[in-house]
This record gives sequence, C-alpha cells and structure tokens, in this order.
Amino acid sequence: MAELADARDLPAGRQAQNPDTHMYYVYIIKSEKRNYNYVGITNNPERRIKEHNRGYNRITKPYKPFKIILIEKHFDRTEARKREKFLKSGYGKEYVKGIQ
Repeated sequence: MAELADARDLPAGRQAQNPDTHMYYVYIIKSEKRNYNYVGITNNPERRIKEHNRGYNRITKPYKPFKIILIEKHFDRTEARKREKFLKSGYGKEYVKGIQ
C-alpha cells in the first residue's frame, strides 16, 4: 500500500491538490474610510488581506485600508464558494450588517 506524501514534500504546484492539508477561507473586510464591504474566498487569508490593504486589487484599491469583519474556515472549495455566494446575496448582506 502506498503512503500519502506530506504536502511539504510535494512540488509547489501539487501541494494544493492534497485535500488533507488545504483549507479555504471566506472573509469579509470593511473599508475604514467608506461604507464598503468586500466578501472573498482564499486559501491564505493573511496574505490576501495584506494584498487588499496594499492596493493590489483593482476593485478594492479605492476603499483601502480595510479591517477584518469575519473569517470562516471551510474544508473544501465548493462549500466555501457556496458560503461566499450566500454572503453576497441579499440575505447574506443583511447578515453581514448584523455582525458589524
């Protein structure tokens, strides 16, 4: 029986394919200057939020800096994407207003 390789032993492009070591995060950030929330999905929330605050994202650049409202951990991308879509919906936006 073959052993599963540790993700650190895999080439960089293959690490993300190991389901035991890869998590997805849905995050909500709020602009500190304007009335603007952004909902996104990532595999590295710390890096992604730094990118938003440094202005690397064309959509969020005019609204920086941001503070974190919510980060949720999900075990697969499909579930994370469903949650992201909900948070971007009308009911989801009402939920976000309630947690701010």
